Amino acid sequence: MPRDPKQIQAEIDQARNALAGTLDEIAYRTSPKKLRGDAQTAVKEWVASPQGQLAIRVAASLVALRVTVGVVRKIRNR
Repeated sequence: MPRDPKQIQAEIDQARNALAGTLDEIAYRTSPKKLRGDAQTAVKEWVASPQGQLAIRVAASLVALRVTVGVVRKIRNR
């Protein structure tokens, strides 16, 4: 039994609209502005987390240690 051309056209239109919606969603999710915002949010959440706080303290301690070692070496080499 042949299908009705109007039904076929309606299915094509429905598929086209679904595809357009999918493409719009992909464009939104991959936009630089959205990706930047997502990254900023992730970094802020990580920095506020206990693991982030610990990592920052460890990094700051290592930098302070390196500066101190450099200063001591300069003083000794005078």
